[in-house]
Parts: sequence; C-alpha cells; structure tokens
Amino acid sequence: MSSYTYDRLSAQDHSFLVFEEPGLYMHVSGTQIFELGPLEARGGGVDYERVRDFIESVLHRIPRYRQKLAWIPIEDRPVWVDDADFDLGYHVRHTSLPQPGTEAQLRKLAARVMAQHLDRERPLWEIWVVEGLENDRFAMISKVHHCMIDGSSGVDVSMILQSPDPDATEVEAPPPFVPRPTPTSRDLLTDAVWHRLGAPFRALRGWQSFRDEAEDLGDEIRVRAKAIADMYSSQMSAASDTPINGDIGPHRVFDWWTIPLDRVKEVRRALDCTVNDLVLTVVTGAFRDYFLHRRVDPGRLDFRVQTPVSMRSEEEKGKLGNCISAWVVPLPLGEEDPLRQLAEIHETTQSLKESRQALGVEMMMSVMEGLPPALLTLAARGASTGVNSIVTNVPGPQFPLYLLGAKLLNMYPQVPLLKNVGLGIALLSYNGNMGWGFNADLGRVPDLRDFVAYVESSFERVAKIALQDAPKPRTKAKPQAGTKAKDERRAGA
Repeated sequence: MSSYTYDRLSAQDHSFLVFEEPGLYMHVSGTQIFELGPLEARGGGVDYERVRDFIESVLHRIPRYRQKLAWIPIEDRPVWVDDADFDLGYHVRHTSLPQPGTEAQLRKLAARVMAQHLDRERPLWEIWVVEGLENDRFAMISKVHHCMIDGSSGVDVSMILQSPDPDATEVEAPPPFVPRPTPTSRDLLTDAVWHRLGAPFRALRGWQSFRDEAEDLGDEIRVRAKAIADMYSSQMSAASDTPINGDIGPHRVFDWWTIPLDRVKEVRRALDCTVNDLVLTVVTGAFRDYFLHRRVDPGRLDFRVQTPVSMRSEEEKGKLGNCISAWVVPLPLGEEDPLRQLAEIHETTQSLKESRQALGVEMMMSVMEGLPPALLTLAARGASTGVNSIVTNVPGPQFPLYLLGAKLLNMYPQVPLLKNVGLGIALLSYNGNMGWGFNADLGRVPDLRDFVAYVESSFERVAKIALQDAPKPRTKAKPQAGTKAKDERRAGA
C-alpha cells in the first residue's frame, strides 16, 4: 500500500484546464452581497479577521480547497495532491471600494478579479472580502477554477461557507491540517502504468453495469449512438459570425440584474412552459434587439447557445468536480413574436430531451478518459465549437443564508467565456430572487449595459403578452422519468 495519496482528475475536469489559455481563464466566479450587520468592525468596515478565521474553520469540509495540481510524467495528466505549504492568507483577500462604494464600482472590481488568472502552483481558488459598499453592506467575490466545481457543486460550497441559522455567529477552532505525503514523479508514473493496465477490467465492469441497468440493451445502444451522432452534427457546422464572436481579449466587463422569482414563475405558469424555456425566450428577444442595435440583421443569423445540463445523480450530490453535459440550442432570432419564439424553443428542447442528446457529451467524456493528452486537447476544444453564447441556469437555496449572522442579500454568478465567445449569461436563484450575471469581453461587448437593458425589456414584453391571456403555444407531453428517459436537470459550468 502506498504511503501517499492523490486523486486523479476526470477527463471532464481536465478539459477545463485544456480550454485555458492566456487571457481566457476557466474559473467560475460569483459576487455575493451581504448586510454588514454583526460583521461591522469597530473602526468601520468589515471584520475581515473573523471572516478569514471562519473560512479556515470549515476548510476541512472542502478538502479540495487545500489541494493543488501535480502532473504525471510522460502521460502529462493532472492529479490533486495536498498542498503542504498551504497559506490561507493568499486565498482569502481583503480590499475596499473607493467612495461612494456603489454597485457599479463593485461590478468593475468583480470584472477585474475575473480577468486575473489563478496560480496553478497553488490551490485553485480565491475569496475577496470587499468592504466599503454603500448602504451598510459588504461583498465577497469568490473565484474557483472550473476543473474543481460545476454549478451544482458550487451551490454546495456556498452552503458550507454560509449557514441558514442567523444565530450561528461562533467561530469554532479548526481541526489541524495534516497534509498527506506528496507522491514523487516516479510514484505517479508507476501508478499511471498500473492504472492503464487495469483499464480493460474497468471497461468490462462498466459494460456489465450498463447491461444490468438497461431495460432494453439494444434500444439503449441505439439511443446512445444517436446521441453522439446528434452532438457531432450540431457542432460540425460553424455558427454565424456576430459582433460578440471572434478573438477574445484579456479584459472583462460584468453586469447583473435581479428579478423576483415569483414573477418568473407567474409568467411561466401563464405560458405553460418550463423556466428554462422562458429564460431562453427572454434571451432570444434580448439578442434580437441587441443585434438590431449593433446594425446586424438577426434574421440572417444561425445563432446557437450552449446550455449546460446536470448529469449528477443523487449519489453524486455534495461532491466536487464536474458532472455536466450540454445542449446546443439554436435561438430563433429571426422571429419577432415572443410566443412563436417560445414555441420554437420548446420544440427544440423537447426534442433534445427525447433524443437524450446530453448523453453525447457524457459518453464522449467517458471515452476521453483513456485518450492521450494531445487527443484529449483536440476533443475537448472541439466540444466547445459551434456556439455563439452560453446560458446556464442553476437553482439555489430558497431560504436566507448568513455569514456569521450577516444576511446574504443577493448572489450574481459569472460564467467563464469560451474561445471566440464574447458574452456568457449565468442565472442563479436564491431566496425568492433570480440573479442574472452577464460576463463579457470588453472589446467584443463594450456596451454590456445596453444588452442588460434589452434583457429587462424582453422579459417585460414576454410577461405582458403572457399575463394578458394571449394564445399559448401548444406543448407536447413530457416524457416519463426512468432509465430510458432520464430526467435532465439544468446546471452551470
């Protein structure tokens, strides 16, 4: 038995390291705004030391936060090893907004934090504690590399770093951190050889498990083969060139919008559709208006968005790492009527559900587990082509959270941009509100504030039609949940 311990990254986790290049970093970020409350320091501002001590006290519940990357020689694959030189002060940082401490200034700070890379020689996360926000508030900007979390696991981390109990104000003494011995390069290479020798046996066990779980083996094989074919056919042709697509620079701009979740559900019920179909309809109207604003004819565009889909099972909840697939959804920008937009989007998403196209990415990632790094790089980058934007929607807790008694007011997510994709949209619902976060390349989308205004007006346009009892789009019956028609739940990248 080896005296050291390490964890291999899955092919999907590794792919987010592959995507990364200078000026295009694959970390997920989020800005949280709190009431200052009991965390107000004696001389003003926020009691940073208490916040830092609290984070230290719960790190044992997030072991990955004290691990860093190591690389297997020759094979050039990453693994997680304990960081014997872990320095909490490097990861939990303290800063302040200049007067007057507006949300606009906070958005600019969040954009700058998002644009900076994470040091791969250290654990891949940071938390910035930001004081000086007007109206007796402060903020925390968190940044975690996508190779560590997806949208669902990011919410799980938030539930560790905050509490639903407003009276949970005590900071407990942390258990001692005893890092596990770090394997040498020779150790990693030896283990990699044994891992490859065991690949046929793991494949056989996986096939036996798949065969036992499938209700109809032949039908399941046909469905999965079609899923892969559909995935590749959707990515073989390039999406239209638009002002938001092309070379991405190193600078970011960030904005947000908040809407009551009850308002969203009211419109959803009136239209008899899913929240995700409603979101895509709103986004369709916003992009249509925005491109008209940029003097581009939306009717001539083949415009596609990537929408992550969670493949996380009940047993996998609470674990870090990625367990996601994705749909590629064409948006009907040439259609002016929101009801017709919704009908087309619903038809598309229903077809994607029934064809189980999300299995294509999941199966591709399973195959990539055994690929050499060079082929993994090509396959991973190929999986991100053929889209114009990203739209991800993650459900969060519908009850208030507190940090040492300070109430969390709002959360705004930032999704990383893909190569040639200059605008990404992330949604996160929390405590009765839906927070929209818009992350963009400054060169591609210098007028992001205008785009956010178009999102707001698009929602109001859809809501006005829906709540006036306008004719509703006809919908198909939903598929039954089960092994053959597994429910696909949306989540973020």
